[in-house]
Amino acid sequence: MTGWQTLLYKESLRFWKVGFQTVGAPVLTAVLYLLIFGHVLEGKALVYGTVNYTAFLVPGLVMMSVLQNAFANSSSSLIQSKIMGSLVFVLLSPLSHWDWFWAYVGSAVARGLLVGAGVFAVTAIFTGASFVAPVWIIVFAVLGAALLGTLGIVAGLWAEKFDQMAAFQNFVIMPMTFLSGVFYSIHSLPPFWQTVSHLNPFFYMIDGFRYGFFGVSDVSPWLSLGIVGSALVVVSAITVNLLRIGYKIRG
Repeated sequence: MTGWQTLLYKESLRFWKVGFQTVGAPVLTAVLYLLIFGHVLEGKALVYGTVNYTAFLVPGLVMMSVLQNAFANSSSSLIQSKIMGSLVFVLLSPLSHWDWFWAYVGSAVARGLLVGAGVFAVTAIFTGASFVAPVWIIVFAVLGAALLGTLGIVAGLWAEKFDQMAAFQNFVIMPMTFLSGVFYSIHSLPPFWQTVSHLNPFFYMIDGFRYGFFGVSDVSPWLSLGIVGSALVVVSAITVNLLRIGYKIRG
């Protein structure tokens, strides 16, 4: 294997070795969300006029799990390596900043998609499985996982202790995820909050992903693709530059 492939294998093995925690626990959390919200609101609301609430909720929970776990994988790996001192062994290897980028983002995408597939497999038992445009599902799942994996690298480089990482996740990633339309259509919101939702890039990831299931969405999937793709390019450029200069990892 080449350098980046070796690091990718190491990072993938890292989360797979504790799969009960990194894969099983998020799947269980998503199922609990489905059971609670689905039980309370099923039969009381139709989304897009024809979609029952439980079916609407499943894509949101799947994508939320993909995004959160992709971010957690790259960010936790870097912060743990920095604090435990094991990052020095990666620094001593002849790996370029591009090798780091592809390995950390690749493993984040792998974990995000694995968790997402697990969430969908379990939740589909309650709602059934239907796809209108599966290509859109794959595209937004991969782009969303890559974007959050890249953000995870930025957070891991920036944070110097665990509480800083927790603050980044609790005050940035978590609110943006929950306020992106996972549990509701933004058309049910007042005009002001609809405008705020359109400023949230996470909304476009989830809305485009949901389009692949129902063929309808709050905004055009092409608009969502353009915004998510642009965000990924910008964040990736910033991340690669931070890795190139060794931001907070090279003395």
